[in-house]
Amino acid sequence: MLELFTRMKSMVRWSNPWGALSILIGLALWEILSRYVVSNSLFLASPTQILAAIIHLTRTGELLYDISVSGIEFLVGYIVASAFGIALGVAMAASEMFRRMAQPWVSGLYATPIIALAPLFILWLGIGIWSKVFVVASLVVFPVIINTEAGLKVTSPRLIEMLRSFNARPAQIFFKLSLPSAMPFLLAGLRIGIGRGLIGVVVGELFGARAGLGRLISQSAESFNMPELFAGVVVLAAAGIILTAAFEALERKLVPWTRD
Repeated sequence: MLELFTRMKSMVRWSNPWGALSILIGLALWEILSRYVVSNSLFLASPTQILAAIIHLTRTGELLYDISVSGIEFLVGYIVASAFGIALGVAMAASEMFRRMAQPWVSGLYATPIIALAPLFILWLGIGIWSKVFVVASLVVFPVIINTEAGLKVTSPRLIEMLRSFNARPAQIFFKLSLPSAMPFLLAGLRIGIGRGLIGVVVGELFGARAGLGRLISQSAESFNMPELFAGVVVLAAAGIILTAAFEALERKLVPWTRD
């Protein structure tokens, strides 16, 4: 796990040096602002105070436990939503009748404020892991469905007809042509799902949880402990940066032609 984190951190640092520079400049401005403009930590904690809070929470083991709980909730919800979203997107692209039947549900549920329904999910499933998994999955699945269907729809009909003229089977057309052409769209949907999934974890835990980064943020807000509150936020932001950078590296491997 430590080796994986080190590789991801190195990837973020070297793949986007300008991004790393902008983060350093932003942290420096933040430190100056919190020290000389808003000197009260009740309103704004400085990066050094947040770092001290992270170190303290890490030494007590609380932060690592919260990260592990939120990480499991995110990972399970993300995998379930990705698998279901890709399957449904493929089915909608393959069958016009099924697309017409499913489209109102997808459009309506995508526009529904799922976050506002999080307390209802917790009431149904309890404050354990599954209510958070459900919130995460419900936020991730719709971008995956929409992007998968859109990607498969843009496959060139002429290329499909050309493969059919060579007696290519439907499975061959799908895996050799349709899926590769849809891959940039599919990966874009999965990348959007990362941010939405992290939001889902926090929202679910804010409404009720025994552990997790959302619970840490909520508990710190109630006690006006701004350094620990920002510590939870910074960890989530760092997770988003690292996961997105790792996903962009995966995109470069799977769809290198989009970088030409």
